[in-house]
Amino acid sequence: MVNRLVLLVFMMLSSSFCFGQIKSILLWGDTVPAQTGFQQDAVISENHSGDVLRIAEVTRPLIEAYTPNGEADKGIAVLVCPGGGYNILALDKEGREVAQWLTDLGYHAFVLQYRVPKNRGGAFMDVQRAIRLLRSLGVQYGFADWKVGVMGFSAGGHLSARAATAFHEISYAPMDDMDQFSARPDFAALIYPAYLDDGPERALSEDIQPTGMLPPIFIFGTADDGFGNDAIVMAQSLRDQKQKLEFHLLASGGHGYGLRPGNPAAEAWPGLLAKWLTQFD
Repeated sequence: MVNRLVLLVFMMLSSSFCFGQIKSILLWGDTVPAQTGFQQDAVISENHSGDVLRIAEVTRPLIEAYTPNGEADKGIAVLVCPGGGYNILALDKEGREVAQWLTDLGYHAFVLQYRVPKNRGGAFMDVQRAIRLLRSLGVQYGFADWKVGVMGFSAGGHLSARAATAFHEISYAPMDDMDQFSARPDFAALIYPAYLDDGPERALSEDIQPTGMLPPIFIFGTADDGFGNDAIVMAQSLRDQKQKLEFHLLASGGHGYGLRPGNPAAEAWPGLLAKWLTQFD
């Protein structure tokens, strides 16, 4: 079993490639579950409004790896899920820029390119597979396989919430030894999450299942966000079930601000999250 797993990880790493200075690792082999058609490189959107790099189509899911420097290394991995309404991925604003911030703090960061557009089922398979892949890479990269968390923005926040609460779901048939690892993240951070209140009368969405022993969850939102109720509903459900929760709701900031300066929410959540993350050091 161990030798087979070592071989499998080697094969996954041999399928890695570079995006400029970014090392990327494919999630799947030749077959991507529940996908028809050929795999191809991600399609970049022609829409760059707001100075955002958007991916319009992903058929070859992967993670982009960012490694902290030497002594700063905390031995903890964070999977970053960009948002984009499950239609596109805001790759830099809610992915790469966040990953760089995390590595500056000493975390290993991995940006997930999950399947879009309009493929929530495929995206859930991808996030579960990515968490398992990260556990298998712990020795290679130098982080503990029991310290693998997930964080996401907007739709990526929904995907992260689903990963943290529905980890017991079998979203795809096991493909190889990698799938023997747990898909349960060890912590989760939801930053201005969306689609969490799609239940009746804006109740918690049916695909979010906050029962059982969930990982600690951090939630940040703003009252003036059109998706602000999503954060509130999620926090209330976690509180009712006495799950480990930290929740922050600012008065203003709107939606989709990422880490970029000039927005009060964008300038608030990083410090709050950085402090919360220290409990896992």
